Formats: sequence, structure tokens, C-alpha cells
Amino acid sequence: MLDLRQLAALSAVIEEGSFERAAARLHITQSAISQRIKQLEERLGEVLLVRTTPVQATVAGQRVLKHFRQVDLLEQELMNELSRCDERGMTRVSIGVNADSLETWFPDALAPLLQTQPLLLDLKVDDQDATQQLLKDGEVLGCITSIPRALPGCICVPLGVMLYRCLASPAYLQRYFPHGVEADGFRQAPVAEFSAKDQLQNRYLQDFFGIGAHDYSRHRIPSSHAFCDLIVRGLACGMVPDQQGRPLLERGRVREMTPGRHLAVPLYWHVWNLSSQLARQLTDALVREAKRQLDPFDQHPVLIHP
Repeated sequence: MLDLRQLAALSAVIEEGSFERAAARLHITQSAISQRIKQLEERLGEVLLVRTTPVQATVAGQRVLKHFRQVDLLEQELMNELSRCDERGMTRVSIGVNADSLETWFPDALAPLLQTQPLLLDLKVDDQDATQQLLKDGEVLGCITSIPRALPGCICVPLGVMLYRCLASPAYLQRYFPHGVEADGFRQAPVAEFSAKDQLQNRYLQDFFGIGAHDYSRHRIPSSHAFCDLIVRGLACGMVPDQQGRPLLERGRVREMTPGRHLAVPLYWHVWNLSSQLARQLTDALVREAKRQLDPFDQHPVLIHP
């Protein structure tokens, strides 16, 4: 059996990015941290850390970290059950989530749970096509992703569909598309994208206008709120989920560039397959709110998968 103190030292160094901050977090000396990790590496016969700035985990280190977080979660739940009188105990839960969900329905899903349970969130934001890698690396307990295939040791729970429409302000349309929305206009008009991993704009322009990924100009805006704000200001067009776009459409702030042409992105909850009460509570909370705010799968026969 692996030494939990050594595993905790490894986790602290990876999360803090340095031996010094890890030592302060665990209230031990930096020498003790180094010794514990050295002993763990000798026990496993693997190098677990790359001593860079910040310190990073090797592939083996990521696998060990994933194991520790699973064990630590089960241990915290056991301690909470056995020591209910200790109300100061807090459980930290790491979740991978896409920015659009975080901006819209996700907080509503977890609010009731956070109001009744001693939980601290550690949210890691990435594109819905990329959050599963966080789970694979052991960085999160669960993730919201558009990928329907479950990883080994995990379960996949369908949540619902987020519908994305290409929106633009009236001023933007008048400036770049005075004679209607056609392919040539997109070769001059700036488009907004969330990050280099964001493929929604590429899919939309390729599917409906035959425009390649390198044939249009783009702003890169890694903020869901600022992304929409840029569109409202007439500085770009972009793919916006209905949960954010509907109020803007109703107030006339933006228009749908090509009515009837949209992209349906499915969302799934992937979580470790553990006998964990917390994992079950998270799953129940997400499924319940997704049913209220997301479209059902049967409304959208054509889905956008990575």
C-alpha cells in the first residue's frame, strides 16, 4: 500500500507548483517534502515530477495523482460520516467545465448542493471538446464534455443539448453584409472565437458556407461574457448558446445571421465510477438542472461531436 503522506506531498507540489509552497501548505519543511517524494519515486521506480518552474507532473505522476485524489475523496467522505460533529471539515471537489455552461446553467445546478454541503469548488475551465483530458489526467473528479465515450473507470451520463446560433449586431450586419449574409462577407468580417480549441465557428462556416478554418479573420476572446459583449458592440459575430443569446435577441441587441442554421452541441457528465456519495450528489444535481435548462436530445437529431 502506498504511503498517504507521500501521496499528499506529491499532490501538494503539483497543485502549488513548487516545493516551497507545498511545504507551507502541509506545515512541514521543504526538506521533508522532497524526502517524501523521493521515497515515493523509489517505491514506484518512476520519476513523478519534472523539476521546472512551476513543477509539473510526469505521465506517471499524473496517474499517481489521479489514484490519490480518488482515495482522498473516499477517505474524506468516511471521515465526515464518522465525525459529523466536526462542522469545520470542508471537502474540495475539482470539476472540469466548459465556459458557456459555467456562465449559464452550471451555477444553478450546484447552488443547492453548496448551500447544504461543506464543499469547496475547484473549477477548471476548458472547451467542451477538451475537458475530458482533465479527467483522464486525474485533475478533476468529473467533467462536462461533448464527448459521449466514457473513459475506463468512469461513467458517462447524458445531460442535454446547448443550441448555438451565429449572432451579430445590426451595425455589424450593415457594415459587412449590407446585401445579405453570403460567404464572401465572412472573408472580410471579423469572427469571435473563445480559444484555439474552439471549433464551433469553423464548423459553422465550413458546413454552411464552405469557408475553411484559415480563410477568415478572428478575435480570440477567452471569456464567455466578453465574447458576447464584443458581438453586441458590433466588433464581431460568433456562435452563442441560446441561454445567453435569447435575451439579446429579444431586446434587439443582436440578430441571428442565418435563421434555421445552428449547431447542436451535446453535453455529458463524466465522473469516476466510485462508490461515492458526493459523486452521486453531483450527478443528481447536474442532471436535474440540465433537464430544466438544456434541450432534450430527441429535439436535435444532428449533433456536433468532436
